[in-house]
Amino acid sequence: MAQTTHTTAAGTADGQRRLNGPQTTGREYRNLSEATHHMVGQRDVGIPMRDGTVLLADVRRPAAGGRFPALLAAAPYPRQLQDLGAPAGVIEAGASDFWVPRGYVHVIANLRGTVGSGGTWGIFDDQERRDLYDLVEWVAAQPWCDGTVGMIGISYYAMTQLAAASQRPPHLKAVFPFDVTVSLWDAAYHHGLFSNAFITPWLRTLGVLSAHGDAVYRGPVADLLRRVFAAPSVHRRFADTGGETVVRTLRAAARLPYPDHPWNDLLNSIAVDHPTRDEWWDERDVAPLLADVDIPVYLGSEWTNVPLHLPGAFAAWDALAANPNVRMGILGEHGLPWPWESMHVEALAWFDQWLKDRDTGTLEGPPIRYWLPGADEWHTSDVWPPVADPTELALNADGTLGGSERPGDRLYATPDRTGPGVPDVLAWTSGPLSTDVDLVGHGELQLSASSSATDTAWIALLQDVAPDGTATDVTQGWLRAGLREVDDAASTLGRPVLPQRHVDPVPPGESVRYRIPLVAGARRFARGHRIRLALTSDDTSRNAHAMLKFTHTPVGTGTVNTVHSTSRLLVPVLR
Repeated sequence: MAQTTHTTAAGTADGQRRLNGPQTTGREYRNLSEATHHMVGQRDVGIPMRDGTVLLADVRRPAAGGRFPALLAAAPYPRQLQDLGAPAGVIEAGASDFWVPRGYVHVIANLRGTVGSGGTWGIFDDQERRDLYDLVEWVAAQPWCDGTVGMIGISYYAMTQLAAASQRPPHLKAVFPFDVTVSLWDAAYHHGLFSNAFITPWLRTLGVLSAHGDAVYRGPVADLLRRVFAAPSVHRRFADTGGETVVRTLRAAARLPYPDHPWNDLLNSIAVDHPTRDEWWDERDVAPLLADVDIPVYLGSEWTNVPLHLPGAFAAWDALAANPNVRMGILGEHGLPWPWESMHVEALAWFDQWLKDRDTGTLEGPPIRYWLPGADEWHTSDVWPPVADPTELALNADGTLGGSERPGDRLYATPDRTGPGVPDVLAWTSGPLSTDVDLVGHGELQLSASSSATDTAWIALLQDVAPDGTATDVTQGWLRAGLREVDDAASTLGRPVLPQRHVDPVPPGESVRYRIPLVAGARRFARGHRIRLALTSDDTSRNAHAMLKFTHTPVGTGTVNTVHSTSRLLVPVLR
């Protein structure tokens, strides 16, 4: 357990290592902890679980000694890389050189079966939740902890925060889960469509990363990279790293060798053995477990993270409806770049309030703050979604969107069935808007269509088209046609609930009505801009487009699909 000492604090003040990304949701805070401590670290600390399995963690704490609140970050990603400074989607535990100087202990743990921790990883399962309870309570009992524990980190680190909170460990006092997913099914399948471009290389990359340890991650090459990435001129270049960069990195890393077990076993479970929601997925869904969570929770995401974590923020908000101490902030593009060090001042105000009993002002004002792209300003709301008027836009046979219906049909096909006059993507575009229109909330595509096959995919993309023709992605919606069943009792306009447990073949050639939810979005469509809806059944085709390049495995055989003009796009127009 070698020790290292660091003296330079990260932050926003002169002389501090500058953090990338936005640091607040446009707010000013007070009474925040100042950077007054040096940092000492312990590596590869063994933490025993109740069944005797030992997990490994790095502990970074104030060098002066004493007892402090602790922030736990737990994930399958290498703990040794969390200070590398690289623009990599696995460096998401937060900046220790921000937290420790301000009087927090930062504990970064590897989950069971990953990067040297004992046992076998089960990916977001019941065992993982029991381990998280034990991790929290072990941290609270250490001589350097004052008995109060929070949790921090984005993506999988955020998922473990809600998983831990669902177990209600007595010393867990507050969490800050940005870019969270509450159900593994929703990360792997988009209403039945397998998100192959992300899930497959992600799991394989975890296998590659877990096959190595300190010799690689703390060796001379890694130390050289730390010095290079720490250079301010290099570090600033990472401020705009986003999801497409992560997909490219994962695909490259996934080509390296890794053990079959458990990585390929888990991939087979996800992609082959459990193609619909069943008991295996139910075990990996924490939403039903959040109703009794009463500790403070600060949720968040960014509008561009449509195919992965953005839906999770709203699912968690709904599941935590009985908790009075929940806040949510949704950021604009590049709000959560890698390595993750954005929103640290916002999180400091949160943890200072709940772990240090400081009046920081974090509880003042409406509980929801969101960036409105297009207007490029912060908005607030007391409820989610904000009050809006659902507006119907017709999918007309002439390719126009909105207005009175122009009857007729439009055809498109999967790439292997296209021919003269039959494209693989259709689009409907509105006329130029006569005034600014703010769309905020959950939209829905009510699609009337027929198919030549017994199953197909529906993949919708909503865009803002500027007068010069430039198109900006706003949000997407997906549905496997065979999983079209809707739970009417649980659904609302714009938010259909799809059980996705049983495949119901589509009757070929017959018109079927589908309710396809769009991931909640926010956008000011400026005067003169147009609203465009694109629809395809195969987003791997040359003419299709997928947000963040999260494409899906095509469904079934080739098909020709017919869209009827009775279809409607419902969009939430802010009042």
